[in-house]
Amino acid sequence: MEKKMTKPEKSWALYDWANSAYTIVIVTAILPLYFKASATEAGINAATSTAYWGYANSFATLVISILAPILGTIADFRGFKKRFFVFFSALGVVFTLLLAVVPSDQWLLLLVFYVLTSIGFYGANVFYDAFLVDVTTEERMNRISANGFALGYIGSTIPFVISIAIIVLAQKEIIPLSVSVASQIAFVITALWWGLFTIPMLKNVEQVYFVERVPNPVRTSFKKLFTTLKNIKAFRPLFLFLIAYFFYIDGVHTVIKMSTAYGSDLGIDSTTLLIVLFATQVIAAPFTALFGKLGTKYSEKSMIMVGIIIYIFICCYAYFLDSALDFWILAMLVGTAQGGIQALSRSYFAKLVPKESSNEFFGFYSIFGKFAAVAGPVLLGATAQITGSTNAGVFSLVILFIIGAILLLRVPNANEAVSMPPVTGQSKK
Repeated sequence: MEKKMTKPEKSWALYDWANSAYTIVIVTAILPLYFKASATEAGINAATSTAYWGYANSFATLVISILAPILGTIADFRGFKKRFFVFFSALGVVFTLLLAVVPSDQWLLLLVFYVLTSIGFYGANVFYDAFLVDVTTEERMNRISANGFALGYIGSTIPFVISIAIIVLAQKEIIPLSVSVASQIAFVITALWWGLFTIPMLKNVEQVYFVERVPNPVRTSFKKLFTTLKNIKAFRPLFLFLIAYFFYIDGVHTVIKMSTAYGSDLGIDSTTLLIVLFATQVIAAPFTALFGKLGTKYSEKSMIMVGIIIYIFICCYAYFLDSALDFWILAMLVGTAQGGIQALSRSYFAKLVPKESSNEFFGFYSIFGKFAAVAGPVLLGATAQITGSTNAGVFSLVILFIIGAILLLRVPNANEAVSMPPVTGQSKK
């Protein structure tokens, strides 16, 4: 297999470099801490503010879960895929930038803007993931998908380190800024980073596989959507994989989204949390690339199962967490598995779907992944509120991983499964 990546492959992978800064700064690290401080100032206790953060994540993913299969079906028509990608990525970038103008004491407005950035981020990812079939071959999908995640972990550390430096310098009063203003500058840096490195994707990646346009694409798309639902049910390996993915990826995304709020509830200071998250990104990059290589050598399914087992151990270990050292160990374990399990899930699914209907099927991939993510944060938040313990909330996620593992055992390896035939329309390469 040719080792050198093509320009479309590089440009596609570089978008992970671009938007992963959003994941760590906005979803995982700085904004959650900023929000927690804002909520505390308003008199909201730690467990309740963590629950609100979880509910906001659930609402955003619910919106995308409803839109994804509908817009994905329309995007399979010639010329629509990139238009939708541009719209959602622009939505995410703009509202990430606008987070910087929200006063630090307006915790509710922060949540509203965060929901809008999340809709943009996850909406763009539906079409970005679907572009994988356009930029590479099936033989290279594991490698290219893993390279995208690995680049994301590496690239995200740059704006993250800059943001941490500004915040720490503000905390120590070395620079004449408040911590709130320093955090707002971090939001601006993230938005600019995301927007700048999206440009290669816009210039060099095109929709190769598509369905020819029809006079009434919206009505035709709904008909095609219902046909797809029937075909998914009829195609057992794909259906089983989506159900398994529904459960285990919910746990993965919930751990990522709620980790900083969890650490804060344990009494770990914000500086330590930011350093731990930076170290997690550094660990994640080589392990993601390793998962990609091992997935090709053995199978995607085997390595996804390894990732699930690691996460089950993480949830169990989290129940007994009571120190900063424990949180360090937990974060390093997350770093070994989070990128690999996502990259191989994406490439496995891409090998199964008909290429000219990739947006449509990745819409369902998104609805199974993101709609599932409605349940995880709610499960964690509700358990934390009922028990009064965030540790118990994280432990409750083990249920999702166990169910996902059981279902995944029944799914054949990608090279043993037969890809679905085209649903309708024409394809072009």
